[in-house]
Amino acid sequence: MLANLRRNEYLILERRDEEREGDWYIQVWFRDNNTYQLEYRNGVPSEHYQTRTVSQEKVLQALLDWMLDKPGWREGFMWTNIGHMFALAADGEDEPTA
Repeated sequence: MLANLRRNEYLILERRDEEREGDWYIQVWFRDNNTYQLEYRNGVPSEHYQTRTVSQEKVLQALLDWMLDKPGWREGFMWTNIGHMFALAADGEDEPTA
């Protein structure tokens, strides 16, 4: 599915666990400039992170390792916490889109 993404398309993997509250997901957006914007959220808006890369291989490995809950899947990227972008959503308003 990742290899078939066209520009401005995205792929989201979500983790569902009745014992965990909140949103647990990883997503990738194939941008117009042929880069991949990779994001993940660990339960709450304040734990939402983003990075960008040109490497489809690195994105694929991160997606697979996240899906398998392997430790270290975040390595090899420089992550930025973008939780502040979702502060309004925590107050009941719509979340911004990237």
